[in-house]
Formats: sequence, C-alpha cells, structure tokens
Amino acid sequence: MVIAHASPGPRSPAPAPAASGSRRLLWLVAIGFFMQTLDSTIVNTALPAMAASLGESPLRMQAVVVGYALTMAAVIPCTGWLADRFGTQRLFVLAVVVFTLGSAACAASPTLDQLIASRVLQGVGGAMLLPVGRLVVLREFPREQFLEAMSFVAIPGLVGPLIGPTLGGWLVEVASWHWIFLINIPVGVLGTLGALRWMPNLRLAGVGRFDLGGYLLLVLAMVSISLALDGLSGLGSARTLVVLLMVLGLAALAAYWLHALRSPAPIFAPALFAIASYRVGVLGNLFARIGSGAMPYMLPLLLQVALGFSPAEAGMMMLPVAMASIGAKRVVTGLIGRVGYRPVLIGNTLLLGLMIAAFAAMTPGQPLALRIVQLAVFGAVNSIQFTAMNAVTLKDLAPGRAASGNSLFSMVQMLGMSLGVTCAAALMHAFGDWLGTPGTAPGAQSLPVFRAAFVAIGVMTMGSAAIFWQLRNEADDPAAQAQAQAADAA
Repeated sequence: MVIAHASPGPRSPAPAPAASGSRRLLWLVAIGFFMQTLDSTIVNTALPAMAASLGESPLRMQAVVVGYALTMAAVIPCTGWLADRFGTQRLFVLAVVVFTLGSAACAASPTLDQLIASRVLQGVGGAMLLPVGRLVVLREFPREQFLEAMSFVAIPGLVGPLIGPTLGGWLVEVASWHWIFLINIPVGVLGTLGALRWMPNLRLAGVGRFDLGGYLLLVLAMVSISLALDGLSGLGSARTLVVLLMVLGLAALAAYWLHALRSPAPIFAPALFAIASYRVGVLGNLFARIGSGAMPYMLPLLLQVALGFSPAEAGMMMLPVAMASIGAKRVVTGLIGRVGYRPVLIGNTLLLGLMIAAFAAMTPGQPLALRIVQLAVFGAVNSIQFTAMNAVTLKDLAPGRAASGNSLFSMVQMLGMSLGVTCAAALMHAFGDWLGTPGTAPGAQSLPVFRAAFVAIGVMTMGSAAIFWQLRNEADDPAAQAQAQAADAA
C-alpha cells in the first residue's frame, strides 16, 4: 500500500515545520487539541454545579466524563481504516462537525441521562478528531522533525486547560453550566473552514476490508471492563454483575488476540507489538494515564467539596497547572536529546506518582503560595510525561503501520482516561466505606477520603515506571542516539 493525496499527481516531499503551509497545518491540528482540552477541563471544573442543577450526587457525575472517554476509546479503532479509505481531510471535517453538534446537544440536555447521551455523540466526533490530526503530522513530517512538530501542536492545545477551568467556573457562576458546551461552537466553525482549506486528503491505495469481528470484540472488552470498574464505585451494580462483566471483558480481550493471530487483516495486527518502543509506549501509556486521567476529575472535587472553593476559585487554581504544562513543553526535546527516552520516562513517572500522592497533604489552611507551587510542579511533570510517552510510542512506526498504530495508541489514551476516572470514583467510594465518611461529605469531613485516594493513585502511577524500564537505552544504541541528537538539534 502507498500513501496518496486525493488529488492526482505524485506526492510532494514532506514540508519542513518552518514552511508557511506546514505551520498552518500544525495550527489546524492544534485547534483539534484545543477543542478537546477546552471541553474536558471546563466539564471537570463544572461537575459539582452540574450535579446540583440536575439534582444528582457529584460522584454520580463521573458518567459524564466516563461516557465521553469510553465512546472515544470505542470509536477510535476504526478511524485509521476510515482515514485510509476516505481521506484525512474528509474525516477531519466530519469529526469537527459531529463534535460541534454534540456540544450543542449537551447544552440543550435537561436531564443527566440526556446529557450522557449527548456526550456520547460528542465523543464520536472527538474520537475521529484527535487520531486524524496526529496521523497527518506523522505522515507529513520526516522522522527527525516529528518530535518538534508534535511539541508545536501540543502547545496551542494546552491553551484549553489554561482558560478552560477559569472560564468554566466563571460561566457557572454568572450564567449556567450550559454555556461550557456552547463555547465549542464558534471554535468548531473555524476548525471546519480551516480543514476545508489546509488539511491534505491523504489516503492509502488498496485499503482492505474492515475487521468488523475484531472491532466488536475490542469494543465488548473495553465496555465490559469499564462498566465493571464503574460498578465497583457503588453506583448500584450488583457484585455478581460486576464479576460477570469483568470476566466477559477479559474473555473478549483474549478472544480478540486469538482472532488477530489468525486473521489476514486484523484491525490491530499483533506485529505492531514487535516494535519494542511501541510495545512499551502503549502499555506504559495505559497504566501511567490512569493516574493522570484521575487528576482532572479529582482536583476540582477536592477544591470545591472538601476545601470549600467556589467554581471560579477552583478554576483559577488550575491556571498554574496549565501554565507550567506549556512551559515544560519547550524543554522536553532537549531533555530527551541529552539523556534519552528511558531515563526521562523512568524518573519522570516516579516523580509524577509522588506529586499525585503529595496532594494528600492539602489542607484548608495551606498557604496559597505553597498550593500554587504544588500545582505548577505537577503540571510541569505531567506535561513532560505526556510528551515523552507520545513520542517514544510513535517514533519507530513505519508509514504502512502509521494509521493502525496511531489508532491503537489513541484508543489506549482514551481508555486510560476513562479507567482513571472510574478507578478514582471506586477508590473514593471504598475509602469512604472503610473510613465511615462519604466522599461527598461537606467541608473537611471528606478530606480523609480524598487523601487516601490520592495516595493510592500515586502508588499505582509509580508502579508503571517498571514498564518504561524495559525500554532500550539510547546510549547503547548508536542509531537511536543519533536520532535523539537530531531531534535535539531541530
């Protein structure tokens, strides 16, 4: 199979990131990241207010986050095939339109069930949006410029977390939570117009049939395991049903692996895991992102439920996290170029788990300056983790494996985010039962529950450093060392 543009004629050489056309493409892909990060951060900050408006418990509102992330994880596996079959431009435009319509439907939802259904529609658009943008960057930029291009795309995308929590808290207080979804509409219109003009319509010639059987097994596995974990959070599922869902999910996952081994064209070929950096990167992303995915859900709850912050004040407290994340992006390339992926990921994963556990030390009387420093350090460490994990996972993928490998990677990212929220809710429910204090108890009464959950999630995150330990040391590999030096020079 060969990569082709929708228009006739040979493919031109990949442009350098400094070229005006390439810069516009990077900004367009960054708009997709912006829409995603703006939406996710606004929703997390507004969850307590949304719960009060809909007459629900704040912990039950996790379904708004989980439904969106799980939908993305379920739809992402088919995006690589759709992009190869119909072209990246067409799929990107469709993604932005569906995401925008889903946002409008969320704003018009009068009940929690309708809001969850609208978030599912929004997740369908988001599932196509992120992988297609990353796939275009992966195919349009040469390997020695890939890390720099991904860092450039990530920086504008981090503007969402910079303004999202503050804007969301302010909108909740001066208007209503409905406006946190309406704000996506003008961004979606601009993204659609930009995609029609600047997004290349890359396709692969000779695309085979879609592996529908394998896809259904994967979706069954993800949904069953996620619902089983959601049942552990005490939202009404019987324990017998939880066990059955977990067994069903694991059985479906094993069935998919056996199916992929004998299928001539599986949706995700086992050969992808023959690439050492990809294998370690995907597994490391899954488990490390459980901790990182729990934090956007838990921090606003901690600030508003346990520490008595208003929605606007809680949003302002997320500013140090976002600003430090943007600043850290500028040093990742040089850091990896000097010491390599393996030392950076091992050390940073341990530090990330330690920073998550450190939030257990937050108290109502903690000095504001210390609280800001703590949040900023977490944001910088988390940003380095994401960039390094993304780059090490995709750096060795051949063009023929790019679509499939990128889709699997994006699915794992969303699955990790969904599992992070469900694990956080389950831990808070379990610790609430053990300590005799519900996580939704007003004021400092709920602090012991939050503290125990932060420590548990931090320890889980630190354990994922053992996965990155399996990476090959670039210092012992001249080819990998030369690649890292080229990335540093770029």
